[in-house]
Amino acid sequence: MTFLEQLQHYFQGERIAALAFMVPVGVFLFVLAGAAMKSEGGVFGVGIAVPLVVFGLFSGGVGLGIGLRTSAQVAALEAELATSPRTMLGKELPRMRKVNGNWPILVAVWAVFVVVGMGLRFGVKADWAQGVGPALVLAGALGLLIDGFAERRARPYTAALEAQARQHGVAVD
Repeated sequence: MTFLEQLQHYFQGERIAALAFMVPVGVFLFVLAGAAMKSEGGVFGVGIAVPLVVFGLFSGGVGLGIGLRTSAQVAALEAELATSPRTMLGKELPRMRKVNGNWPILVAVWAVFVVVGMGLRFGVKADWAQGVGPALVLAGALGLLIDGFAERRARPYTAALEAQARQHGVAVD
């Protein structure tokens, strides 16, 4: 795969994941929150609904933002690659290294959601905790899934950027 194909493949995956997974997940979580409020109501229903609405807003908003900006981002990167590969690589490689540096932090955050959710569900008998706990487990699991796919796309793209940087004499350290 050429570098340009790798770049396009990476961003195509980002766009698809954002618009075909993250946005629908956000909508699904809103529907689930509404169903919890309608069927259960009370403190238990609110306990489920609040984290689902918050994570739904996050997932849908981030997904929509990524999905809408990706085409312009790719066009700008391709144009800069054609006119000044060194400049493009000098900006894009540090950006992707920062993205990759965030994966351990994000995995830890999602794992904390799951652990706290399990602790609330099994360790606290209050109705609100019985609702919040499973909702946090679901949010954490979805975060792990979404970011797992994203990390798998980001690492090969970063390696391709590093190879191009070496080829064009751009410092990769």
